[in-house]
Amino acid sequence: MTNKTIAITGATGQFGAIALDLLKAKNANVIALVRNPAKISDVEARKFDYSKTEGQVEALKGVETLILVPSNELGQRFIQHNNVIQSAKKAGVKHFVLVSFINIDKANNIRSLSPEYVETEAALKASGMAYTILRNGWYTENYTGSIPAALANNAFYGSAKNGKISSALRAELAEAAVNVALGEGHENKTYELAGSTSWTLSDLAAEISKQTGKDISYADLTAEDYAAALVQAGLDSDFAGLIAQWDVDASNGALFSEDKTLEKLLGRPTAGLDVAVKQALSAAANG
Repeated sequence: MTNKTIAITGATGQFGAIALDLLKAKNANVIALVRNPAKISDVEARKFDYSKTEGQVEALKGVETLILVPSNELGQRFIQHNNVIQSAKKAGVKHFVLVSFINIDKANNIRSLSPEYVETEAALKASGMAYTILRNGWYTENYTGSIPAALANNAFYGSAKNGKISSALRAELAEAAVNVALGEGHENKTYELAGSTSWTLSDLAAEISKQTGKDISYADLTAEDYAAALVQAGLDSDFAGLIAQWDVDASNGALFSEDKTLEKLLGRPTAGLDVAVKQALSAAANG
């Protein structure tokens, strides 16, 4: 067990909270970096805002390993990530673990998300700090979160055609980040982190049908029609357009990878679609 001080940004977010709990369970010396430290009670919490460089260096004092969970502000991500990179360098952080995104250097990638990650990775490498880049695959929950709507509509809507998706559960990718932060020998390496198996939205619809006993089909729409359906369901039109385009990108292989590095970091294969659907159904029933 390492005694190094590990800090994690976004520690009250979905990914960060899981990683923080895992670090606590391993009795790591951990600091939570959050906008509102009052939300954290059982470990040291320091105020930290991606967009405000004032106070960042001070908040990172004494941190040896930093896990940067990405900002959720599209269009501002690189600026905010670079703020943290420069502050970490000034604070003397020794190992910077960046949560990045899968396939960003491939011709077929998620076009609306990849450029800011490309810029972030380049800035991190130029900083001179030891780094590990974790190019996370798509969270399975990004799709299983739509299961209640699919059950209500008797169909799972999308625009991904038969594109294969090599996703993993958010908890699995958070565990990989924790294992890297606590482990040795990961410096100056870039890992593509994909699920052990790949699936299509038709496969997802079939699994939902199997577990619920309902006949849920996959309805593949044009990006325009899918975006319109999402707007009708209450989403903002710009965000609906992004989601529909992510599916189109997925149809071209943007979310597919056969890389098995995630398995190696976890020491086991990732959960199958059956597990993810079961979890989602349970969460919906208890929600």
